[in-house]
Amino acid sequence: MEKKEIRRYLFIAALAVAVCVIVQNFVIFQQLVLLALKALRPIIIGCAMAYIFNIIMNFLEKHYFPKKQTKFFKASRRPVCLILSFSIVIGIIALVLNIIIPETIRAFKIMYAEIPPLFIKGRDFVLDKLDEYPDIKNEIEHIEIDKAALVEKATNSAFGLFGSVLSFIGAITSTITNIIIGLIFAIYLLLRKDKLYTDINRMMRVSLSESKVKKIKRFFAMAHETFTSFFIGQFGDALLLGTLTFLGAWLLKLPYAAMCGTIIGVTALIPIVGALVGAALCALVICTVSPAQAVVFLVFLVILQQFDNNILYPKVVGSSVGLPGIWVLAAVTVGGSLFGVLGMVLGVPLAATIYKLYFEDLEAKEAALGIPVPDMVEEVAITPKKPVMKKKTKKK
Repeated sequence: MEKKEIRRYLFIAALAVAVCVIVQNFVIFQQLVLLALKALRPIIIGCAMAYIFNIIMNFLEKHYFPKKQTKFFKASRRPVCLILSFSIVIGIIALVLNIIIPETIRAFKIMYAEIPPLFIKGRDFVLDKLDEYPDIKNEIEHIEIDKAALVEKATNSAFGLFGSVLSFIGAITSTITNIIIGLIFAIYLLLRKDKLYTDINRMMRVSLSESKVKKIKRFFAMAHETFTSFFIGQFGDALLLGTLTFLGAWLLKLPYAAMCGTIIGVTALIPIVGALVGAALCALVICTVSPAQAVVFLVFLVILQQFDNNILYPKVVGSSVGLPGIWVLAAVTVGGSLFGVLGMVLGVPLAATIYKLYFEDLEAKEAALGIPVPDMVEEVAITPKKPVMKKKTKKK
């Protein structure tokens, strides 16, 4: 055998042994993976933040005195654009919180003011009904209550609540720490991205063959294009949906119009199900003022959601990503089941990348075999084209 074949068989054998070891020790392997992900969490957060900020920073760099090529503008272009991109994101987050937090506090104040009278009315109603049924009232009055058991349960609940509070504080502290470390890592990546790109290219050229380098570059170029288009399109659709929600709620004279528009806009960043979750939250808040107005809001948002799903979303996001609706739904479902909200957000562009690469290879193979590529499979299958018969001309 040649050296290539020996290497291939050795690789297959090592892969088979590794799979067997992982299957036999799956619990240990799972714990090791979770431990590695926990250790790498700040770096993963930093890479995600760097990618999102890079979209804004690239746009700003193209418009930061593009015709000026002096030493000052070249040296200041990236730091200035980086600071501006961070400022834009922080400003958007501050604006969203400034709209949501005061309105939420006002809603809770209304609930705090309304719940005690409702509780008193409910208690009086139950007492009046018990007077109509003296047997039930007599049974309730003779129920024996174990005070020692109640005290023990209350004590255990208090300790459990204290432990939950401590774990919650620890989780918040860990999250903030990871975000700060990730932010520092993202800044480093954005400032040194050209050097990192050059170093990775050098390592790939030394370690891999030219064909593999081309395949890897093609995959990441397609992924970058798809992810960028998806994030821009999703943000644009969420902004449109949030604005239309605010305008509709304001025209219908519903309470908390600004907060509802902001919540719908933020939750719409999650494909398909995000706006529905936002609608439930908004309806719950509006219900503190008027249940009837909450129903009106839900009806309005269902109509608006249909308009968005059938007209806005395909135009803004669908055309840019290039993934059919059925695969969008599958990507959101599978991604959400595996990785929660993050899986819902990243599942669509990842599935679109794989979809595009697969069909590009498929079309290339069909072209090599001389197979014509149909424009619409359904139309070809339902209404096949009849062959055109040429008329024979008589020879004189």
